[in-house]
Amino acid sequence: MQKDQNMSVPSTPTARIRHRRRSNEVPSEISKSNGSHLLVNDQNKYKSMWIRAYSSMWMIGGFIVIIYLGHLYIWAMVVVIQIVMATELFNLLRRAHEDKHLPGFRLLNWHFFFTAMLFVYGRILSQQLVNTMSTDKFFYKLVSGLIKYQMVICYFLYIAGFMWFILTLKKKMYKYQFGQYAWTHMILIVVFTQSSFIVGNIFEGIFWFLLPASLIVINDIAAYFFGFFFGKTPLIKLSPKKTWEGFIGASVATVISAFVLANILGHFQWLTCPRKDLSTSWLRCDPDPLFKPEHYPLPGWVPQWFPWKEISVLPVQWHALCLGLFASVIAPFGGFFASGFKRAFKIKDFGDSIPGHGGITDRMDCQMVMAVFAYIYHQSFVVPQSYSVEMILNQGNIKEPHIRGAAGSVYEAGADIPREAVRAFFEQHVL
Repeated sequence: MQKDQNMSVPSTPTARIRHRRRSNEVPSEISKSNGSHLLVNDQNKYKSMWIRAYSSMWMIGGFIVIIYLGHLYIWAMVVVIQIVMATELFNLLRRAHEDKHLPGFRLLNWHFFFTAMLFVYGRILSQQLVNTMSTDKFFYKLVSGLIKYQMVICYFLYIAGFMWFILTLKKKMYKYQFGQYAWTHMILIVVFTQSSFIVGNIFEGIFWFLLPASLIVINDIAAYFFGFFFGKTPLIKLSPKKTWEGFIGASVATVISAFVLANILGHFQWLTCPRKDLSTSWLRCDPDPLFKPEHYPLPGWVPQWFPWKEISVLPVQWHALCLGLFASVIAPFGGFFASGFKRAFKIKDFGDSIPGHGGITDRMDCQMVMAVFAYIYHQSFVVPQSYSVEMILNQGNIKEPHIRGAAGSVYEAGADIPREAVRAFFEQHVL
């Protein structure tokens, strides 16, 4: 009896405390295995596959509808995604007990978020906004003034938030408050700023948003199914269900899909035209040379019975191969980063808003990496370099108020000059 009494658990408050695991927290047995739970060995893989497929069909269907509606609706979708991602990440380090003693502290996080939104989108879409208001003199002056002082306005909004944070500091809560302050800024830099490049791609032409985003989706789906049926060799410990078979199979499928998909999308004019304002009208434009087909004759060793004697390729398809290669080899590391991040915080997913997928952040990890690359690639290798009149006059040391092009065209001060006109100008005055 004495032995039984000694082994009994004392009825103290500590003994009655139970750790309530969150719905997205990683069970301990899974966190220890780290590499042994491949999809081919998962007993519930077919159930999870159907849940994932059902959710994917709904997402793809909604995505197609928004793409059809046009640039503004796609931008609105991106803003909603950014807000949901910020909500998931803000909640990741939130502690209800501390927040009770800090009224308005959550509001401060959103103050910084919307200040960053005003700054980033004000810089990206300033020209589109001015072009939209150009027909009304009053609103044109108002918008022009706001754009001129936009940086000052955003700076003082940030300073107001900074002062707000300092004035709300409380004794014994400094560490939590400064941790939240740093966490908020990391969200703005790593998440919001990167995803804002998506909007830059949208207004350069839906093609430059849709193709990179589709390649990430294709790579994700292909990696899942190749790993589902053939996965045997673990790829990386941070993500135990990823396999070399899935990674390699998805890479090949993504590069091939990039070449084919670019040809399909490149034939739709409303996808390739850049949007110069914020209207919702249907776009029409002269096709860019990238979207005009080039014909290549087939070599002589092709059999005579082959129905085609030449193949038609859009120049943009060669650029698509670079995007496909990045989407299949580099962009998945965004997912690996997110996997390591979740393991550091002992959670399975960032949220549970999408059945079978987790949260919005779980679906956007690779998309953000891809969006930045697509924007930089487009600006560096696709957009033709333009020159200002002042730049050319100073370079050539010419005392003229304007520049004449090859066909008698005149470019006044403040205008951008095509490369051909620059070449003709230098041939005439410098060479």
